[in-house]
Amino acid sequence: MAEFLEIDGKKPEVIPHITEARYSVGQLIHHKLFGYRGVVVDVDPVFSGSDDWYERVAKSRPPKDKPWYHILVDDGEHNTYVAELNLEEDWTNEAVNHPLIPELFADFVDGKYIVNWLKN
Repeated sequence: MAEFLEIDGKKPEVIPHITEARYSVGQLIHHKLFGYRGVVVDVDPVFSGSDDWYERVAKSRPPKDKPWYHILVDDGEHNTYVAELNLEEDWTNEAVNHPLIPELFADFVDGKYIVNWLKN
């Protein structure tokens, strides 16, 4: 359901309904379709890519109105953009091997990464 919001007397715009994300930054995940592990580095409450990208890449046509995640892929040097529908929690509690981990995370404790800005 969309909400209408008037800002500074301007014409109302449609604000998409925001859903709660199942996963959080620093959490380990497993991709259900492609089998890789990774760590969440950002969460979009809804799909924020282009329609062209969605048509070319998101072959399973996951919902655009649910959370999408930016993932650093284990044993890779790339990241992916994945719909929540295609993810599940990774219970291995094993660290992810990716070159950006030291830049983004301060520590790895009990199977979860601690974001750099949270470190005291």
